[in-house]
Amino acid sequence: MQPIQDNILRTLSYFDLFRYPLTSGEICFFSQTEEPASVIGQQLEQLVLQGLVYRLDDFYSLQDNAQLAERRRKGNMRAREEMAHAAKAARILFRFPFVKGLALSGSLSKNYADEHTDIDFFIITETNRLWIARTLMHVFYKMARLVGRHRWFCMNYYIDEAAMEIEEKNIFTAVEIITLIPMKGEEQINRFKQQNRWTRKFFPGFRVEPAEDTRIKYGLLRRWTEFLFSGRVGDRVDNWLMRLTQRRWLRKQDSANLNAKGVCMGMLAGKHFAKPDPRHFQYRILQQYEIRVEQLLQRSEQEPALVR
Repeated sequence: MQPIQDNILRTLSYFDLFRYPLTSGEICFFSQTEEPASVIGQQLEQLVLQGLVYRLDDFYSLQDNAQLAERRRKGNMRAREEMAHAAKAARILFRFPFVKGLALSGSLSKNYADEHTDIDFFIITETNRLWIARTLMHVFYKMARLVGRHRWFCMNYYIDEAAMEIEEKNIFTAVEIITLIPMKGEEQINRFKQQNRWTRKFFPGFRVEPAEDTRIKYGLLRRWTEFLFSGRVGDRVDNWLMRLTQRRWLRKQDSANLNAKGVCMGMLAGKHFAKPDPRHFQYRILQQYEIRVEQLLQRSEQEPALVR
């Protein structure tokens, strides 16, 4: 049973980096093995008895800190309230030209929000029109900032239909993919998840639910804009906007600008993607995770096994 316990500790280790305790059901959902929930539950209780895992009311954590459970309960409650804002924001953003799919990402997709939480969107656009769509949406974001609504429209990860498979295949990106909450264009979001089936290497029990066949009616302004930027004209404009943004991002990166959260503003731009540079936050999380797992598994080996 040791591999199952190691798997539980790995799962809790990852979310412990975000000070987020898990329920037993969530531990099963994020399990890296396809064991029955009853077996995982039994091994989880063994770890509690060994003092390697702590039960905090309905949650489990690597820290014996009741404040984490209270923090989570408050965060879950606030997340439910923020979902109304997220739904409204999604309806607005989906009206923009060339947008094919919208999903919630970030902490809100994990059912958590606090006073500093932004509403993060993962966006799929039509092939070769990502930079037109992003530029128009970025102008709208600047206008939203003027009225204090910019945190509703944080659009920091774009791909287009030609580049559905994510390059960085690790536990960080796997968690982000399987927790995406489709808001608009559900069929495209599910297609994206299907094309990233490598996530099953980390979460073999994860399955993509079939999307409902819904017909989408676009507004007149969107249809006219897409017509205007069709063909070679659209190709040239999209390429020009990509190069313009690349130069601007390089200047910011060279000057080591930080965002409002103190994180280096590193972004990567390509023809079919616009995304945060993984060398910053993502790689830091992965390094911390590997160190934490190694320390925890060493401690687990030193603990005497319980007689079953």
